[in-house]
Amino acid sequence: MHERTQLLQRIAQERGGLVSRADMAAEHDVRSFDDRAQAISERNDEFAMNEHETAELGDIEAALERIDASTYGQCTDCGVRIPSARLNAYPTAKRCIDCQTLKEQHR
Repeated sequence: MHERTQLLQRIAQERGGLVSRADMAAEHDVRSFDDRAQAISERNDEFAMNEHETAELGDIEAALERIDASTYGQCTDCGVRIPSARLNAYPTAKRCIDCQTLKEQHR
């Protein structure tokens, strides 16, 4: 919950408040910048950060759901217990190392 709260605060601070993607895009209308390349670069950077933060928030919400379902710390693929060291390093981990490695190799 603490990580979720911090992430939401960081998103609000970076956007200057809770604004939608459409509002954020309108703020960076490339026609309003003198340097079109700079405007496009800034907009793309902000969208990439937004996508990352949205994914991170989704991971936190999924971990909270696993806590509620009493399945937190259990690999969603094979069912084995995820080691505490992994959960301490990556609290939203949903897979054990073996299953995560396999997933990344097939990606």
